[in-house]
Amino acid sequence: MIESSIKHILVIWSLVFCFAGRLPCFDAYAQEDSSLTELTKKITEATGRKDLYLAFEDLTDFYFKGNKYDMYIGALRSLIQKKKELEPTANYFIALSRYTQLKYLEETQNWEEYFSKNNEFRGELVSAAEGAIKGASPDDPLGLYARFLVWRFHDDQKDAFSETSLSDLLQAVRIYASKTNDLVPLKDIADQLLEYAQKAKAQEAYRLYVDKLLTSGAKDEELKASADNFYQAGNSDLAQVLYDAYIEKIAGAGSKEKIIPLLVEIASKFSIEGNNKIQDAAYASKLYQKIESAGGKEAFDEQLLYARAYNSEKSKDFAPAKEYYEELLQRFPQTTHADEATFKIAIIATYVARDVASGKAYFEKLAQKQAISPQVISGLYQLGVLNQWKGELVAAKKYYTALIEKAGDGFKETVGLAKERLKEISGAAPIEYNLKTFLDASLKEDAASFDANKISLQCTPYRQAPAKDVTIASATYTTESGCMPVEIQYLWSGHIGQAAANPTQPTFTTSYIHPGTKEVNLAVISPAGTVERNLDMIDVE
Repeated sequence: MIESSIKHILVIWSLVFCFAGRLPCFDAYAQEDSSLTELTKKITEATGRKDLYLAFEDLTDFYFKGNKYDMYIGALRSLIQKKKELEPTANYFIALSRYTQLKYLEETQNWEEYFSKNNEFRGELVSAAEGAIKGASPDDPLGLYARFLVWRFHDDQKDAFSETSLSDLLQAVRIYASKTNDLVPLKDIADQLLEYAQKAKAQEAYRLYVDKLLTSGAKDEELKASADNFYQAGNSDLAQVLYDAYIEKIAGAGSKEKIIPLLVEIASKFSIEGNNKIQDAAYASKLYQKIESAGGKEAFDEQLLYARAYNSEKSKDFAPAKEYYEELLQRFPQTTHADEATFKIAIIATYVARDVASGKAYFEKLAQKQAISPQVISGLYQLGVLNQWKGELVAAKKYYTALIEKAGDGFKETVGLAKERLKEISGAAPIEYNLKTFLDASLKEDAASFDANKISLQCTPYRQAPAKDVTIASATYTTESGCMPVEIQYLWSGHIGQAAANPTQPTFTTSYIHPGTKEVNLAVISPAGTVERNLDMIDVE
């Protein structure tokens, strides 16, 4: 892993290694090893920056693959003595070697050498990196990579210098961007910051990269092509920055006819509705808003409006999701998504907005339909559950019975749930504990504090075929400390599929027999009582 990371840095690094004359042999080892002699010859015979860089890459690989870090550092120090102008570059590789060596000792658990040499190696690392930084000009990529190495070292240690070194790196990136048109190091630093979970800092570096790309005279088509390429490569952050820059240019031209189709195209790449490889609901929502700003609500046809609603729903932005589903039914009453939209509006109204009367009205619309769909059957089940929870058992039994009659030989999952509820009613038993706990936390007047903010709940994927696996995962935390509660239980209810969910596990994998919208309920409890509740919906089709 270390070797591949180092190679990645070297492959795209365009440092100026140009120097005249032949390099002397590095040491006695070079004279004795034919492979190293050949590598040295490649360096001495290199006629340009690229060839020379490739020779240095091979040389570094040679030493690192053999874990000959001390020997490599000795060779680099010898090189400094013989050619002083190479000192900054050699210092960088000394620092890189010590960093890699420390990681190697950790991975191989060579604790004796690690602890005996730890302070010495760290001191050399910092000293050599600082030497590289001091010797590099503001437009030399060497300074960026040396600063990145320093930050990574301090970040690994989680010490007091981590924030300062990160700020120094970003400042150097800004200065570098102002002094050169070499784009590669900017993207490289941004990529690595993103890899190490520094998304905001990576975005800033990407923005500088894009600005340089724009000022370099890139044509509109080239800019979009670059964004598409980064999207295909899985680099969502850089793709978004480039798409935003392209959108700004097209919008600046004032072409409404061109900007709306463009926004639709890009939004579809990131929307959750599309089941895309890259999904970013927040970015898709931003683009949907731009579409509305450019063309009003009329810019949304049936499918685009559905995609907007679905994207908001799956990102748990329930209030606008409900609004968009309602707009879909109003503008396109014959939409093929009518039953799904009605059911989801009812679920959101009932269990998120706590507006039971409104939710029941939508469930009733489904229940009155002659044509049978999964949502019609599930709507009847929800009406039975709500009445049973309120103690209105006659009404509950009526809905459950109607469900079973309408379902016939189909919808066995929902029919099974309805039969369980009927057994409870006939046996004068309380509603199933997991489901009751969720209903209490969602619908009781004194349960308003359970707002789904203390647990997350996500299903992967959100669209799935029957009999295919779906993973349902939650994470529980407290707003006060962010710490995981102890001795908690996960009470799953609703349409949880074929799995028997373990109450001690926050994640399980399941599958479904029949198509439809499957509501998944979760209530989390501790010895002190209910911690939180949440819900999600899976679409099996």
